[in-house]
Amino acid sequence: MTAQDPERRTIAGDTTLLLGLSLFVLLLQLLVSGRYGYFRDEFYYFACGEHLAWGYVDQPPFVALMAALTRGLLGDSLLAVRFLPAVCNALIVFLTGLIARELGGGRFAQGLAALAVLIAPVYLIIDHIFSMNCFDHVFWVLAIYLTVRILKEDRPKLWLLFGLVTGVGLMNKYSVGFLGMGLVVGLVLTPARKHLLSKWLWLGGALAFLIFLPHVIWEIQHGFPTREFIRNATLYKNLPMSPSAFLLESILQTGPINLPIWLAGLYFLFFAKAGKPFRVLGWIYVTDLVVFLLTNAKPYYLAPAYFILLAAGAVHLESVVRARQWNWLKPVSVTGLGLVAIVFLPYALPVLPVETFIRYEDFIGLHPGSGERGRTGKLPQYYDDMFGWENQVATVARVYNALTPEERSRTIIFCSNYGEAGAIDFFGKKYGLPKAASGHNNYWYWGPGNWNADIVITVGESREDVEQSFEQVELAATVVSPYARPSETDLPIFIGRKPRMPLKEIWPRTKSFN
Repeated sequence: MTAQDPERRTIAGDTTLLLGLSLFVLLLQLLVSGRYGYFRDEFYYFACGEHLAWGYVDQPPFVALMAALTRGLLGDSLLAVRFLPAVCNALIVFLTGLIARELGGGRFAQGLAALAVLIAPVYLIIDHIFSMNCFDHVFWVLAIYLTVRILKEDRPKLWLLFGLVTGVGLMNKYSVGFLGMGLVVGLVLTPARKHLLSKWLWLGGALAFLIFLPHVIWEIQHGFPTREFIRNATLYKNLPMSPSAFLLESILQTGPINLPIWLAGLYFLFFAKAGKPFRVLGWIYVTDLVVFLLTNAKPYYLAPAYFILLAAGAVHLESVVRARQWNWLKPVSVTGLGLVAIVFLPYALPVLPVETFIRYEDFIGLHPGSGERGRTGKLPQYYDDMFGWENQVATVARVYNALTPEERSRTIIFCSNYGEAGAIDFFGKKYGLPKAASGHNNYWYWGPGNWNADIVITVGESREDVEQSFEQVELAATVVSPYARPSETDLPIFIGRKPRMPLKEIWPRTKSFN
């Protein structure tokens, strides 16, 4: 045997452990993928995938492309739609373990870091749903992993690969830019500032910008609609939170039992000798925390930064265990993480029938908020947005199909938000419905379809709003979906006739970017 054989066996064993944890969460996600239903935003991403462009009011183009590819290659079933998010969940578990390895952690640290990510509710919830957020997690953890490799091995050429990852990440979600912001702050404030003089860092930045440039051009051509969207969401949609409330929600989302781990991560990065070469990573977290607190962001925006702290914390805790010979702490910590994860798993994944979950939630006494203004229902917002959609479409179909063929040719279906419109676009073919229209976000750009229509079926609009545009307004039906979010049940469906002005004059007034 060569001297390297034991080391190779150790690495192979460590990798097998990480692969096992990753495979476990992948299978868990797929097993419960069809338990409830499609999520509101998934319908919107499907619709964007049918209108591929370099940008959208509320996101760059990557997620729309992934939606189109998923539906084209895998189909429309819940299992198909949730496959890539499940893969993302598996990847972040595996890569966080690798980050712990690169920070100097042994098998216990790698496994603890991976397990901490695996059980964190915020990652299970987000990576259960097809959205830009599950892909965002992967881009963040890849960028963090590369940053650790660059700092540890002094390999500046890896900044090119970093630029590729962050450039594509920006085409998925702007939040990768906050990682870059924190990185710059960290480089300036630590000895790693020498990288600011490296041509490879600047070439990586240029590559990221070139990848992101088509979306920038789209924004310019459309008058920067995302700026308007962000402003409106901040002012009218997101619930203002104090710093203490933000931090408390972050603790709940990452899992209270993970708090000692990521606090240890902060200590490791800012005070431990072994963490000094990686202090840049600590500044990424601190910078992003400050920015999100100042901009009234939702707590889950900070979730990707905890990959850093959970990996670093696991490494520090392993060193404490080794130095004090507290080997008993290894099985205790793993068992504790597992038991708490089981207790809170129904909050993170739909493992229970809905009525059972409601009883369980009442028993535990924990009722997660949505981070948004408005009433909450029986279920957490991330669950209630999975209910009622096909029932809503079926109700609209009864109203639409009750019209004469001649009337249907002059009718559009107008929805108050992209969830309602997306559900009609997704389920509508089954019920004989045309594509829906809405003034919400990118639906406004796509227009009403039939500009000559003089009859409208509205979903979720108030009578007063419909009467502003139509002389004759009839309440045709009411949608009742007990488990849906409160704003999507007892939902009025009106028929508007005799428009007060041409549709081309009405349409600009329907614009709603939020």
